[in-house]
Order: sequence, then structure tokens, then C-alpha cells
Amino acid sequence: MPDRSDRSTAEPLEFVEATKRYPGAPKPAVDKLSLKVPAGEICVLVGPSGCGKTTAMRMVNRMNEITSGDILLGGRSVKDRKPAELRREIGYVIQHIGLFPHWTIGENIATVLKLQDWDKPRIAKRVEELLELISLPADTRDRYPSQLSGGQRQRVGVARALAADPPVMLMDEPFGAIDPINRERLQNEFLRLQAELRKTIVFVTHDIDEAIKMGDRIAILQEGGKLAQYAPPAELLMYPASRFVEDFVGSDRALKRLALQRVRDIDLWTAAAIRVGTPVAEARAKIEEADVPYAMLVDEGGRPQGWLSDRGLTGERVTKDLRSPAEPKVELDDVLRDALADLLTSETRYGAVVDHTGALAGILSLEVIQQFLHAAPAASPTGADLLTE
Repeated sequence: MPDRSDRSTAEPLEFVEATKRYPGAPKPAVDKLSLKVPAGEICVLVGPSGCGKTTAMRMVNRMNEITSGDILLGGRSVKDRKPAELRREIGYVIQHIGLFPHWTIGENIATVLKLQDWDKPRIAKRVEELLELISLPADTRDRYPSQLSGGQRQRVGVARALAADPPVMLMDEPFGAIDPINRERLQNEFLRLQAELRKTIVFVTHDIDEAIKMGDRIAILQEGGKLAQYAPPAELLMYPASRFVEDFVGSDRALKRLALQRVRDIDLWTAAAIRVGTPVAEARAKIEEADVPYAMLVDEGGRPQGWLSDRGLTGERVTKDLRSPAEPKVELDDVLRDALADLLTSETRYGAVVDHTGALAGILSLEVIQQFLHAAPAASPTGADLLTE
């Protein structure tokens, strides 16, 4: 593993009635925005075009100067630091990446490190570490941006933003220019990195589905840069604060909640796991105790083979006679949305859930998913302690 002993900790970020007015404009671009982003979390700013989300994000590193109010980074006003100094302390990732075409990948990643006067051996070590972190081969260092795919260039942009280990990162629609397949892959890779690095991140997008997937908390802005609601995704979907939020999130918000949970996060049903040769009396007793009224035939490793038919339970010992195969097989790490799609595609009420070894871990049913959709999200700290108004 790379040496990360020099890593700083993430810092909390707070908007305190932060306002941006442009000369001659009839109303503010951002109007008294107040919210707190806990250290190590992703705050997604989302809303319709012209709502001020990018303006608000760029106020953090003073690319857009604050007209009134304040923004605190680690409890200290961003106005207390010179803009150039502040920007070196804040990672910045944009939609079109912005790599220098005539510099190598290694030189692009080291941009801020050179400005901070790191010596060459330290820069080389850091570039090597970051290439490993973003899963690019070490020899990528000596290639040029034109020699990489769009997804690879975007990963390099993330590495450049992480280079000096900033306490805060700003991400302005970072995956917006990527095709859907690679976009999902990059989102997943970034969430994997975030689980390890725990940076404080302000992430701008116009896509509510991306916001729900990426954000620990979501700030929905409306015209004039006014905050409509600030909450974790599950709370936002369950309890929209206004008709505007309800319309923006969409009428399918209950289904969107399925993208927030993985199969392992819910209480699965049990099924009798039976092997060939098991005494039928013993098998029937297990079926009586299980949640599902059918038995799952498993091999010696506990891997599901199919649902047992009544004929397989007619003799003294269980025989391999199946009513249907064990399809679909759902993994514990699958999101519920994808698992539901598997059940519907297979036209079945039940799906065998398997662990990383392929062994039966439980049964996912349409009833379990329905119960999840009707359950309220757990209480979360989103009221007065996160909104500072």
C-alpha cells in the first residue's frame, strides 16, 4: 500500500449567509446560503440551471468573491487568506478536466506540488502513489493527455486535485462529459476512493440521480440561489420540504431510495438450505421454520442449485428434483434497485442472495423491498445543527 503518513485530516466547511451579487443584476446569484458540511462528507449542490450552484461552489476558493456573509473552512474565514494561497489548499476538479496537453501525466498531476516547492524525489513518490490510487499503470506518468481515454483523463484530473492532500475538494460536474457506462464506473471508483480518504467535498451536478448516489447530504437550490432543502438523500426523498423539492426530485422518489441501499443493509428472509441425501423429515422441519415456504437445494459449499420440488421431498431422503433454477442470484453488495430489476426480469417473488463465496446468505423477496420502501429513514442531524439560519 502507498505511504499516506503525510495525510492531513479533512476539515468542516460552513456557509454563513453567503451571498453573491453581480453588479446590475436584479437579484443575488446566491442569496444568504447557510449550511454546514461535516468533515469528510460529500455535499452535493443541485438544482435547475441558473440556481447559483456553481457560483456557490466557486465562492469557497474565492474564484467568485463573496459579496456578504462568509464561508468558514476549518472554522477560519476564507477571506482571511490570499486567493492564490487558498486555491493551493483546495482541490478542484472540473467537467472538461483542463489538463495541460503538452505536459506529461506526471507533470499534470504535480502542478500544485511544484507551486508548493516540493523537491523532485518527493514529487515522484507522490505521483507514483496517486497513479496507484486511481488504478492507472505506473508508465502512464510519461504519457500525454491525448494518449488517454476520456475516463482516464478524468481520473488524472482527480489525482491532480488530490496531489497536495487538500482538506477540501470542489468538483464541478466532474463526470458530466463522460459516456454513461464510464460515468457510472468513475462514480463508483470515486466513491471507493472517498471511503478511504474521507475528504470534505462540495460536488456540483444538475442530475438528481447523481446527487442521490454521490452525496452524504444534498443541498437543493432554486432560482436566485435560495436553499430549498438540505438533507441526507433518504430524508430528502422521504420528506421533501416543498412542492418545488418534490417536483425536482421526481415522482419516482420512492424508487430512487432503492439506489441508496444495498442488499446487505436490509433484513433478508430465510429459506431452508437442503442438501441431497438429507432426511426428508429433517428437511420438512427446516421448511416449517423458514420464512419462505420452499426449500433451496444447495451443494456442499452451500451454493444454491435450485428450488426443490415436492417430488424431491417424497422419499426418505431428499433427491435432486427441482421446481425451478436458483435464479436470479443476487449479491450482498448489489443495490436494491438492481436487485429489484433482477426479480422483475425473472418474473419471480424470490431471489437467492449469495455472499462473496457464492454461498446462500438469505432470500430477497418483493415483500422485503416493499417493507423497505414504506419504512421511514432513521433520524439524522439535519435540522438546526446543519442549517445555520
